[in-house]
Amino acid sequence: MLEILYKDEFLVAINKPSGLLVHRSPIDRHETRFAVQILREQIGRFVYPVHRLDKPTSGVLLFALDKESAKIMGEQFSLRESKKSYIAVVRGYTDESGVIEHALSVKLDKIADKDSTCKEAQDASTKYERLETIELPFSVGKYDVTRYSLVKLKPLTGRKHQLRRHMKHISHHILGDTKYGRGEHNKFIREKFGCHRMLLHASKLQIKHPYSDEILTIKAPLDDTFTSICKFFNWHI
Repeated sequence: MLEILYKDEFLVAINKPSGLLVHRSPIDRHETRFAVQILREQIGRFVYPVHRLDKPTSGVLLFALDKESAKIMGEQFSLRESKKSYIAVVRGYTDESGVIEHALSVKLDKIADKDSTCKEAQDASTKYERLETIELPFSVGKYDVTRYSLVKLKPLTGRKHQLRRHMKHISHHILGDTKYGRGEHNKFIREKFGCHRMLLHASKLQIKHPYSDEILTIKAPLDDTFTSICKFFNWHI
């Protein structure tokens, strides 16, 4: 059963769990359950995803309940009129705030994008704000102590894996990210805290309703694993 955060006759938003695909993908052929399928069965209606979240990312995921609403919302996302906010735990102490301006090459999947052609790097921008920090008396890698930051991330563009790649670019890798992160830190949080997920969460989505033009702000609470990490670090969100 998916947690429904918002629903009317045109839109429905869920709190997607980490590890759940949005829809069927040739890359994860072994997966048999998808957000689209589960939600359709749960509410008894066809649903149309209007944006995406990576499989390991949790948080606000929006669907339309008809094709026309999906088209309107898709255009809103394409024009960057929606506003997204994420929470992440990253290695090291970040600056208090900043903007990452770093062009990203188009990432093509060997299977899903086999018919696509590579494109030049695209402009990509991410705002970040440091919310909390902690220093732990454990040696991970070459350091005697381990430092982590809790950050708020706001993508100003919508490139594939943008937040994960941008945080890697500034050497503040997201914890639990097996593709762009640091293996020694991922292993540490698995063994020390039983955390087997990437600590990136889509906490808030602001959109304009497709018909009433009302500004909707949809928030998603953290799951138990993410919450337990924050509690152990004595972080307040």
